[in-house]
Amino acid sequence: MTEPQRVAPDPETPGQDRARAAAERLLETTRALLTEINPRRADRPISLDSLLDKDIGFDSLGRVELMARAEQAFGVTLSEEAMTAAETPRDILRGILAAEARLRGWAPPEVSKIELAETSGAPATARTLIEALRWHAERNPERPHIRLYADEGDGEAITYRELAHGAERVAAGLQGMGIRPDETVALMLPTGREYFLAFFGVLFAGAIPASLYPPLRPALIEDHLKRCAGILDNAWAAAMITTPEIEPFARLLKTHTPSLRRVATLEVVTAAGGGFMPLARNAEDIAFLQYTSGSTGNPKGVVLTHANLLANVRAMGEAVRASSADVFVSWLPLYHDMGLIGAWLGSLYYASPLVVMPPMSFIARPERWLRAIHRYRGTLSAAPNFAFNLCLRRIEDREIAALDLSSWRCAFNGAEAVSAETVERFVERFAPAGFRRRAMMPVYGLAENSVGLAFPPLERGPAIDEIDRDVLMRSARAEPAKDSAHALRLVACGQPIPNHQIRIAGADGRELPERREGRIQFRGPSATGGYFRAAEETKRLFSGEWLETGDLGYVAEGDLYITGRTKDMIIRAGRNIYPVEIEEAVGNVDGVRTGAVAVFGIPDREAGTERLVVMAETRAREDRLPALRAAIDATVTDLTGLPPDDIALVAPNTVLKTSSGKIRRAATRALYEKGAAGKGRYLRGWHRARLALDAAWPLLRRIARIAGDWAFGVYAWTLAVLAALAVIPVLILLPAEAARWAVLRGGLNLLARLAGIPFAIRGLENLPPAAQPCIFAVNHMSYLDGFVMAAAIPRIFSFVAKAELKGNPLVRVLLGRIGAAYVRRTDKEGSLQDARRLAEQAKVGRSLLYFPEGTLTRAPGLLPFRVGAFEAAIAAGLPVVPIAIRGTRSVLRDGTWRPQRGPIIVTIEQPLWPADIAIRTGGDPWATTIGLRDAVRNRILRHCGEPDAQHERAPL
Repeated sequence: MTEPQRVAPDPETPGQDRARAAAERLLETTRALLTEINPRRADRPISLDSLLDKDIGFDSLGRVELMARAEQAFGVTLSEEAMTAAETPRDILRGILAAEARLRGWAPPEVSKIELAETSGAPATARTLIEALRWHAERNPERPHIRLYADEGDGEAITYRELAHGAERVAAGLQGMGIRPDETVALMLPTGREYFLAFFGVLFAGAIPASLYPPLRPALIEDHLKRCAGILDNAWAAAMITTPEIEPFARLLKTHTPSLRRVATLEVVTAAGGGFMPLARNAEDIAFLQYTSGSTGNPKGVVLTHANLLANVRAMGEAVRASSADVFVSWLPLYHDMGLIGAWLGSLYYASPLVVMPPMSFIARPERWLRAIHRYRGTLSAAPNFAFNLCLRRIEDREIAALDLSSWRCAFNGAEAVSAETVERFVERFAPAGFRRRAMMPVYGLAENSVGLAFPPLERGPAIDEIDRDVLMRSARAEPAKDSAHALRLVACGQPIPNHQIRIAGADGRELPERREGRIQFRGPSATGGYFRAAEETKRLFSGEWLETGDLGYVAEGDLYITGRTKDMIIRAGRNIYPVEIEEAVGNVDGVRTGAVAVFGIPDREAGTERLVVMAETRAREDRLPALRAAIDATVTDLTGLPPDDIALVAPNTVLKTSSGKIRRAATRALYEKGAAGKGRYLRGWHRARLALDAAWPLLRRIARIAGDWAFGVYAWTLAVLAALAVIPVLILLPAEAARWAVLRGGLNLLARLAGIPFAIRGLENLPPAAQPCIFAVNHMSYLDGFVMAAAIPRIFSFVAKAELKGNPLVRVLLGRIGAAYVRRTDKEGSLQDARRLAEQAKVGRSLLYFPEGTLTRAPGLLPFRVGAFEAAIAAGLPVVPIAIRGTRSVLRDGTWRPQRGPIIVTIEQPLWPADIAIRTGGDPWATTIGLRDAVRNRILRHCGEPDAQHERAPL
């Protein structure tokens, strides 16, 4: 980036003229930014007294961008107060005229490394957040837990002892005010000491905290509180703790919220207390209510228990190997799950120092975030995609040159759609500052699972899948693109955190195979039990034992990719906006047809987030449209605090609906994106019909896909039954084993061809000579694996099967006819005897086939290997042949009996000899066994197309 040009006022010009010239230049800067951000609004009249949000249409990011450009244009540094409080261009002008005429300086930030000894671990036995805090307060009382970031100096620190003692004083005050256990206490506090004390104070009192986002500017307090009234009512809030500036206005909410008895500042609450009376809390008690940020007309409070939160913190910590040696740097709002749970509570649990700053500190000066990482040698930090994009746009090259980001080992990118372009540009641009590609970690989560759900493997870096956009839209298949120039590029969000599961479900509720788009569902110990006082919403959240994310996606090689949303929520700069309430409010504007409004989001590549679009039907004359557009703009801004990016006024019957009259937002969005809404308000009948037909195609294709899947399942099972009726009698009657194997192998290959399942075998040349017996070690994905091996390996061998299969007479006879060998798994002494017997059998020339995982699961992932196969190989002195199966889990997944069409690939690796491993291990028998097992597993992992579940991660 180039140095900003300083345009200081001319000292020879009289003050009034200088102010007039500055005003004109500022208005030019404002018009230029508006044209760049939203060309459709560029014709709006702008004056010094135009409101930045309601009149001009700037959201918080647009406001800050304007101020940054004003600083560059005038060569000044605006004060934090001026940037926060400005409502109009005139306010910005006052700040410019009052500011020192100089370029904003940039000195290399001084490193203030936090020197702390590692703690004695984490509170693994804690059942509640209260117990986790007390555990550290007793063992690490003086350890700094939170550091409040300051541009100058190290900032205020809060130790574990101070947090616990301060929380007790707050709890005593709440008890003195009559707050009872399990009542809700709302917190409307900015990021700072008071928030942290208040949050745990509410917990210590046995009450339930519910964090609300504070107003961004003083002028917005009254309007903001009106928007929060719905949350307070839904939460049955008994009290609210807030700031002195907000408290007088918040008292007025009592008339709208019958449950609200007290509104007070933290100082007043603390002064009201006497002696603190500890209360016993259980793991299944509600820890807090997580209200999604954004519009609040129909609020949903996610109920999260202590057990949910601790399970999530522990699972995320295991996924990233968190420890007290980490330093977490965060500007994320504490009313948001990623800031509250991911940053703060995770740091609290692992005793990782947390360096924290208010969100507006970052928005106003994005370089602060990276400076803090540099200064405190931050290792963990998280942000939505728009924040990485903001750093790209606002941080200059000279500033990057002064940074050292080499300590940053996990840069979590989540909370909104992750842009492949943003990820790649950030990695490239900040590489000179020591940022490593492998530190970038696109993640996936949602409040309904506490926060985190899917993380990529450590040190892998971002994985980007290029798929054919048209094929995805036509058939919901994520096929790799042949032409990368026109491909849809999606970023992998990783695999489920330990002990959690994700699946992709089709429209009929059944699980889909790999690279098929469907609804993303999840389950695990972090999952909520539902929404607070919202039975219908809770019912819609669950699909049997699975929870709906509301997102669409697919799985490829174990990684989750997000393709869209089934829910209509819009995510704008990390903030959730729900269309329904906006549609209702706009529908009440005079001149708009009631029930004929669609609100939707479209990707904004430049900002790295989403644009908010309102499409409304009207019969108004052309001369009335500007006033109508202004009224809609004001309505949306009043309701959400955010102006819409575009308002499309269209003719009656343009907004598409279902037969029952519901708004079809996705179809209407497609109409908007085709440009039809911008070609005049009135669409020809044939045009509307064509667009309606275009919108109907996805539904028709979906019905066709479901019918095709069911038809294939019936066809495949019919073939399987007919093949079994033909082959089983032959296997029983044929006397020669070689003939039986030939019939079995031929029948299985014919079955695969007739079923239309592509079946490829790679590496047959790696098989040892036919006269050389060996041990085959194969990964286990599906009940099809045994049949696949029988079809793929052109020689006779013995399956090593669990002894329990002998209990089925038919299976016992069939396995006996192909020479299966059995092992006892539950009888330790019997298992050793079986291992010796099999080793002797192998020595005399009988190859053995093992599935070393010992079991199979519905979830992808290569499980840890048992050592029996490798002990047998060492005892017999035989080579082990690693064989990787890929695709059978998608064709027939555990837990379902409906097969899916898909390719199956078998890869045969070169044999590994125990003697070669023994040389490297010095001949130690156990070390040789483990070395052989790990070498075989690594080769299979290379080809199976699934993630590593070695560390007991519960993959997809």
